[in-house]
Amino acid sequence: MAKRRTRRIQAAIALIERDGRYLIAQRRARDFLGGYWEFPGGKRKSGESWEACLRRELREELGVSVRAIRLFDGFRYRYTGRAVVFKIFRCTIAGGRPRPLDAQTLRWVPASRLARYRFPPANRFLIARLTG
Repeated sequence: MAKRRTRRIQAAIALIERDGRYLIAQRRARDFLGGYWEFPGGKRKSGESWEACLRRELREELGVSVRAIRLFDGFRYRYTGRAVVFKIFRCTIAGGRPRPLDAQTLRWVPASRLARYRFPPANRFLIARLTG
């Protein structure tokens, strides 16, 4: 019986806050965990810095450029068949208006209401941290 290999992934998460609200995106139905809400960001490519990853992902997903990228936290989470290392960054939009280029829709949500949205299990740590 062959042992399945665990896929290892690194992903950057952007906490973009404006007027006390965080920007969240709803995953497309066809994607892994489709319909769930998430903070923008995505997978880090081999050899790519965390900051470059975040800048690329936000440009591709939202059509924005960012500045003031500061590491907020990090954590690991294991899904069936995949182990993910997440790095969370606070940043601000430097240019462009967020558009759902790779999501169903976007919303600006106060921290106190984040728990009302269905986030992937890996995000429970972050939601708990933001809602105190």
